[in-house]
Amino acid sequence: MYIILAAITGGLVILSMIINSRLADKIGVFQGTLVNYIVGLTFTLVLVILMKGPKGFITNNLGEVPFYGFLGGFIGVMVVATSNIIIPKIPAIYSALLIFIGQVFTGIIIDYIRLSSVSKGKIIGGLIIILGLLYNTSLDKKDMVKEKEEEKITEEAIIGND
Repeated sequence: MYIILAAITGGLVILSMIINSRLADKIGVFQGTLVNYIVGLTFTLVLVILMKGPKGFITNNLGEVPFYGFLGGFIGVMVVATSNIIIPKIPAIYSALLIFIGQVFTGIIIDYIRLSSVSKGKIIGGLIIILGLLYNTSLDKKDMVKEKEEEKITEEAIIGND
């Protein structure tokens, strides 16, 4: 069940980033980020009120939360803002893979800090993904060069016939 939810969440993250980047193209990077968080806050408030009632909205335990517990919002803003800049500039598949690579290696670092161990399999898997990305990028570049050469030949043939 959790595996399916995680896979759905991964798809929603990429879909959200694409939608947010399109919004940012129209109204600006930080304005798009602000709209994203205002809509998210509104939706979250409705969910909290519906699930816990108006009295469950405010908790007395906020003072017990360590300072870093509040950094998630800051990091989230940075994720949305940077993805609003990056997503329109590179294909969605590369964005997804690069984000995934960042997540894998950040997870490895966090596991090392918390558990004092590193999984060689995870490192090897991350490196294989990087190699696959690099290989696919080189193939895409070759295809682009080939397409440009074909366009040039077609333009020369058209100009030569005139």
